[in-house]
Amino acid sequence: MRKHNSFITFLQKLSLTINNSLKKNLNKLNLKNFINIAKSNKILFTFVALIIFSLSYFLIPNTYDKNQINKELESQLQSKFGLKFNLSKNLKYNFFPQPHFIYKDSTFLIGQNHVSQIKDLKIYISLNNLFSLSNTKINNLILEKSNINLNKQNYNFFSKLLNQDFKNGNFILNDSNIFYRNKNDEVLFINKIKKMKYYYDFKNLENVLESENEVFNLPFTFRQSKKKDEKKIFSKLNLNFFKLKIKNELDYNDYIKKGFADITFDKIKSNMTYELNKDKLIINFFDKPTNSKFFYNGNVNFSPFYSSFNGSASEIDLFSLLSSNNLIVPLLKTEILNNKNLNFNLNIVSNKLKKYHNFVDLVLNSKIEEGLIDIDNTKVSWKNISDFKIKDSLIYLKNNELVLDGKLDLNIKNSNAIFKFLLTPKKYRTNLKKIELDFAYNFDQNVLNLNNIKVNEQPNKYINKILKDLIFKDNKLQNKVYLKSKFNSALKAYYAG
Repeated sequence: MRKHNSFITFLQKLSLTINNSLKKNLNKLNLKNFINIAKSNKILFTFVALIIFSLSYFLIPNTYDKNQINKELESQLQSKFGLKFNLSKNLKYNFFPQPHFIYKDSTFLIGQNHVSQIKDLKIYISLNNLFSLSNTKINNLILEKSNINLNKQNYNFFSKLLNQDFKNGNFILNDSNIFYRNKNDEVLFINKIKKMKYYYDFKNLENVLESENEVFNLPFTFRQSKKKDEKKIFSKLNLNFFKLKIKNELDYNDYIKKGFADITFDKIKSNMTYELNKDKLIINFFDKPTNSKFFYNGNVNFSPFYSSFNGSASEIDLFSLLSSNNLIVPLLKTEILNNKNLNFNLNIVSNKLKKYHNFVDLVLNSKIEEGLIDIDNTKVSWKNISDFKIKDSLIYLKNNELVLDGKLDLNIKNSNAIFKFLLTPKKYRTNLKKIELDFAYNFDQNVLNLNNIKVNEQPNKYINKILKDLIFKDNKLQNKVYLKSKFNSALKAYYAG
């Protein structure tokens, strides 16, 4: 309203100047002078009149009754966006840069009883007809500093909003939070919205949703689009932090919704097909439809929530996946998976490990249950030399660093091949059958701690001391030389003991 008062003050000063000029000229008034004065002030009079008329027109909404304003706007908001608003009495009106109402601390309803709060709400109205409140139309709607609650019943709220008409106005959400809750109303996670905008793309004739978000301090962008007469939604998800991009097409024409996704992960492309209904999600994930190098399938049950995935691959880059710069480790560090309501199994079989072809027949078993993550019963073989098995494992955060803790059993089938690989002096070679140990691997520091080492079921304090901390380098050759030296020192200590 200060802008209104400043403008009125300016008009008052302008009017005073005009009046003084008129008084001065009236003293010299005759017919000829009158005609000249009229001609010279005609434009000025017209300009002042237009300003006064425009100002009066823009200020008309100030004359409306606040209760009537709320009632009319609530009705239009429900009709235009399908949302039931409860507008507060804390109302202001501003006509710059476009006429709009400003509300503090309002709410709107999603579903039956899920109330969402809005700190600042701006409702922009059309310039066409301000004389009548009932004929005034809403253009743009801006919600700022909002808290929106979603759960199983209304999780698709933002996708359903694409069905509304945005040809005559945008829906914008800024600096807000989305709380995803379980059936007990507990918060599962929070999606922070930096900026979200719904608008109509007149070129492609479709509604569009664009959003900048953040989950667990991980930024991502999201885009969805939908044509009015088609039951298809196209979306793009971009997680730069993970070097992950997903393009998705969802057809929801039938009871069972079907989708197809193109996935690019660190320049590696793959595909995914899926089917979705109210009870279950079924997924197939592969690199190409025929002669694929890997194929995974799984299902997610929504009630009760449980998911299971199985897969096979001719080769898997396990060590790259578990590096601190890749997808899995940062995801685990967010603790998004440490949720007691999340039950998840992942089982992968691979013929060999990429870059480490001596390791074959990998069976990777991972499990998330009641907030605990483990890889118990994961197995791999070192050719026909030795079999490795992990048990009693746990993945957790310690001082914000990711750690894998567990026990490792080595059943040795050919100890002579091990000595040959390590270039162990013959005098230190002995008959090795079984090695048991406890281990803790720090993904951030790239350090492997070994303890409670038993060789052929016998503990050896000297071996434990030598192999207590193994520090890995980024260079594969350096690690190979380093490990050979360490293990040979341990074998020497075992022989001496």
